[in-house]
Amino acid sequence: MSENTEKCPYHFVAPTARWRHAVAELPAHEIDPHSGETAPFHITSQTKIMTAGSCFAQHLSNALLHYGFDYVNAEPGPSWLTTEERKGYNYGTFSARYGNIYTPRQLLQLAQRSLNLFEPQESAWATTEANFLDPFRPNIQPRGFSSVAELSADRASHLQAVKDLLQNMDVLIFTLGLTESWLSKVDGAVFPLCPGCPHGTFDSNQYEFHNFNVQEMVDDLSQFLKLLAELNPSAKVILTVSPVPLIATMEKKHVLPATVASKSALRAAADEICRKHANVAYFASYEIVQHTFMAHEYFAADRRSVTPDAVDHVMQTFFRFFAPQEKLIKRDPHATHSQPIFVNPICDEEQLAAALGQARTAKSEG
Repeated sequence: MSENTEKCPYHFVAPTARWRHAVAELPAHEIDPHSGETAPFHITSQTKIMTAGSCFAQHLSNALLHYGFDYVNAEPGPSWLTTEERKGYNYGTFSARYGNIYTPRQLLQLAQRSLNLFEPQESAWATTEANFLDPFRPNIQPRGFSSVAELSADRASHLQAVKDLLQNMDVLIFTLGLTESWLSKVDGAVFPLCPGCPHGTFDSNQYEFHNFNVQEMVDDLSQFLKLLAELNPSAKVILTVSPVPLIATMEKKHVLPATVASKSALRAAADEICRKHANVAYFASYEIVQHTFMAHEYFAADRRSVTPDAVDHVMQTFFRFFAPQEKLIKRDPHATHSQPIFVNPICDEEQLAAALGQARTAKSEG
């Protein structure tokens, strides 16, 4: 070995920085993207944790509940509803009843709305059953609200709960899901799904497609963190990227490269934010599911839905990294399986698949 080779700085990196040691020589289910790292902060069973984001975020919240962490539910629902009824109305599905939050702009606008800094002009979508849906959480109320007044009252209560949540939580886990979005041409409000697919009515004069780039998402997350710091100076944030592929794309390209471009932009934005903010950490759920060479076990037959094995790998890695001192004890004394209870997440994006399926059926029948 030459003297120059001996001085090569790569001789001195940790084993976890080398592909052979950290990936190639390990069983796939043991690959830990955070091995050798120390989390910038830890959580305990007393940490008040808020989750938000894409559909995958529901797997995280469910595992936190399952192992007895303090998952905050700011909208538990009316006491006169039974437990099953509250579940049916999505009380407790999210830390507040905001539904899926796919993009940083959605998260920012939710915080702004809770602080009366932004009020979208679009307030309600009428259904064919003469009920009304909230355009910004269209699937949160089964069958919709009976009147615009009822919807408005529920929204006011919801936004107050969001404000309280942001003020009082200790850690927010935000799962970045999509870059592709639909915006109001009137005021820039972002919807969780394309109007008319299937809720609401699509009008190209009112709505436009927008694919957020890395800088836009960095700016949106930075604005959100500034608002959060004013509300809750000690709050910390964990960013992660959903491993679930796009269900469809509006870009004029194949859905596979569109998915890779979208997830890459989300990952790059998360990395940029973590470099700039000491109170923000990244967790590699995307890498665990997509890049540990376990696609045959980590995705269902549709090659999109994640399996319980995937969720288990993600959550065990999460707890090792962020809660190394906690002894994981299941809340359910009758549970015998090593994995967290698996949930089928509620996804606004799935409504698009349903709408496309209905349209295809109608076309074939016609």
